[in-house]
Amino acid sequence: MTSFSLVMATRGRTAEIAEFIESLLAQDRADAELIVVDQNDDDRLTGVLAPYRGRLALTHLRSSVANANHARNLGLRAARGQIVGFPDDDCLYPPGLLDQVAAAFGRDPALMVLTGPAASPAGGLGSGRWRAEGGPIDATNVWTSVIEFNLWLRRPLALALGGFDEGMGPGTPIGSAEGNDLVLRAVGAGHAARYEPALRVVHPDKRLTEVAVARARLYGRGLGFALRRHHASPGICLRFALRPLGGAVLSLLKGRPRDAAYYAMTLLGRAEGFLRADARAGRVQPAIQGDA
Repeated sequence: MTSFSLVMATRGRTAEIAEFIESLLAQDRADAELIVVDQNDDDRLTGVLAPYRGRLALTHLRSSVANANHARNLGLRAARGQIVGFPDDDCLYPPGLLDQVAAAFGRDPALMVLTGPAASPAGGLGSGRWRAEGGPIDATNVWTSVIEFNLWLRRPLALALGGFDEGMGPGTPIGSAEGNDLVLRAVGAGHAARYEPALRVVHPDKRLTEVAVARARLYGRGLGFALRRHHASPGICLRFALRPLGGAVLSLLKGRPRDAAYYAMTLLGRAEGFLRADARAGRVQPAIQGDA
């Protein structure tokens, strides 16, 4: 029986996918399948995936829709594993990661959602703010407990929740926080979710890079949208407004205009997302019917 279904939405990358598959093979588990949902308009992945056929359970799906959550939900429909995960196409699994995930779910039959932080390739924690302590996830700490490429759910629950909101995430005007939204929908329905600081997935650290500045407004919009949708407390909302404001001021005082631009665009995006007229809709998504 397949224990893990790993759904990778991808667009524009090649070598990074092969590197991820090598890290998956190094997990030394025969009970994991990889479902690659290819959003490219060419055949660039054919040669990348060919050497791995026969070495692991590999499914290559095509999608003409440039929307990461649409692709993830397509893969979720085809998944057969007991546990589903959603690796990015530029992340790596450290040795023993799947063993950690299997052990956590095995210890607690009531556990429905498991998360961990990002790890930087250089060591330590990666992009994002991460809480230091492990434990249950709730509406107050979910904001520092979730990243999509280190999010694990029991497959029946992922299907029942309707998967990811396809109006959020990469490929939409609300470019982030779809993982927080999904976990909050699970917690709101009464399901147990847990954050484990030691459960880490390696991902490029893009903090305060040109890429981060370019995406700051889009990603900020996603967080603001999720804060409003899930009725985050005034204290939490204020915290996520003051941090980028303070970052922009300090960066200007230190003569770092690029960093100041990042924080300013983050703040602007969060305000735009929070004020969207549709921010209160969509807390319940229609269930997905799986193929398996």
